[in-house]
Amino acid sequence: MNTLHRAFIALGANLDDPAAQLAAAVSALGELPQTTLVACSRFYASAPVGYADQPDFVNAVAELATSLTPDELLQGLLQIESLQGRQRTFRNAPRTLDLDVLLYDNITRQDAHLIIPHPRMHERAFVLVPLAEIAPDVVIPGLGLATAFLGKVASQTLHPLG
Repeated sequence: MNTLHRAFIALGANLDDPAAQLAAAVSALGELPQTTLVACSRFYASAPVGYADQPDFVNAVAELATSLTPDELLQGLLQIESLQGRQRTFRNAPRTLDLDVLLYDNITRQDAHLIIPHPRMHERAFVLVPLAEIAPDVVIPGLGLATAFLGKVASQTLHPLG
């Protein structure tokens, strides 16, 4: 029997009906092979980070139980992004969909293709707030309890949708 791993995925979009893009992506996450969608946060509106001259984002975090390896999971996420029209034009550009591996069990990994835990997740309210909503007990390897960083991002405005 394959071992199930606990993975958290950040979802974001700000083009072509972002809430619908996220809803389609959540559905697609649940259809990945050897993977079950465990939970998904509410959707939140947030201001763009980095490149500010673009529409606000809609963000969420999903929890998966998967027997895919981190690399297989990343390939599945890239395929979902591609199917939803993701084009990589420049860093922090507007996008139809962005899917990032935040956490995968308690591993730490850094290579050219994948960094786990996501290197800036503890600095971003649009990741921490939805993550805390579905997994208040989760630990960021090497940093500690994710909820411990909520106070540091309190000035970043998020608005729950729906």
